Amino acid sequence: MRILVVNAGSSSLKLRVLDPDDQIVGSADLPAPRGQADAAAVARAVGEFGPVDAVGHRIVHGGTRFQRPVLIDPEVVAHLRALTDLAPLHQPKSLAALAAVAAILPDVPAVACFDTAFHAGMPAGASTYAIPSEWRKRWDLRKYGFHGLSHAYASRRAGELLGRSLDGVRLVTCHLGAGASLAAVRDGRSVDTTMGFTPLDGLVMATRSGSIDPGLVLWLEEHVRMPPAELAATLEHRSGLLGLAGTADMRAILAAAEAGQPDAVLALDVYHHRLRGAVAAMAAALGGLDALVFTGGVGENSPAVRERAAHDLAFLGVGVDPERNQAPGADREIGRPGLAVRTFVIAAREDVQIAHEVREVLGATAAGDS
Repeated sequence: MRILVVNAGSSSLKLRVLDPDDQIVGSADLPAPRGQADAAAVARAVGEFGPVDAVGHRIVHGGTRFQRPVLIDPEVVAHLRALTDLAPLHQPKSLAALAAVAAILPDVPAVACFDTAFHAGMPAGASTYAIPSEWRKRWDLRKYGFHGLSHAYASRRAGELLGRSLDGVRLVTCHLGAGASLAAVRDGRSVDTTMGFTPLDGLVMATRSGSIDPGLVLWLEEHVRMPPAELAATLEHRSGLLGLAGTADMRAILAAAEAGQPDAVLALDVYHHRLRGAVAAMAAALGGLDALVFTGGVGENSPAVRERAAHDLAFLGVGVDPERNQAPGADREIGRPGLAVRTFVIAAREDVQIAHEVREVLGATAAGDS
């Protein structure tokens, strides 16, 4: 089965065709300013890929309704549209990509794969906010978690590298990139995560603040009269590493910190303080830790970040081997032999996870029809 994977980002539309062995046999990254790729460019790219048997779409938010991948039909599209308020920056882009590809391949089955679905089964103690129950019920206010496709793939791949089933295995997967989140994974299932109702929560990210005291936001609204739109734009686009160091580029920050620039040193201190505490919290949710996984742009490509994180987590039994850590490439073990916790670097492959979920949905559909 050849599967076209569609991933709509903030300013680009990524198209990948995977063969039955999950090898990429077609690829295109199209500019998509304001979330809209040129329809003719999309049609050209899809036409050049040749025949495909199915399409898998990355959808950021599934709400409480979609807790697993689902075959797309008009009713599903209507429900996805209704979830736009929960992810106003991401959902419209995914829906635009869905419509564009459906117009080109109207007779090819398409499956929606959700970033929130991996976390949908978290225990109530982890997913529930301590706010009035009428609020929670009326507006579906809960911790949703995101980056689920990445965490799901990293967990499955970690099992392969460990050479065993994930039953009984306690993992913390660290998706560290422009957006960043952790997941506590037991038996292959998410039991906690750092992002919450929105992707703004949790770790310090490239331009997002991560967790802050909600009272600070209320204070800015009440005493500074800062408009909600300005607050949202600032916390989403002008905070995080950018707000601390003046740049969102981790490589530039590491170089500046090495040169002793105070803002860069502070940025790394804040970043790692939050990362260390969050990994420890995830390990506590699991009741211990068997393996730590780094993935995402920073997680895969920054030995310095991994080394400092491991040093900070030595009390949990984490440690990296310097030579292994510096070696290029992903999908490898970098931990020191003999330690209680094994440590891996795994390439982020949301496309492979989406293809996996498409096959599951279409296989179940075919079985149901037989």
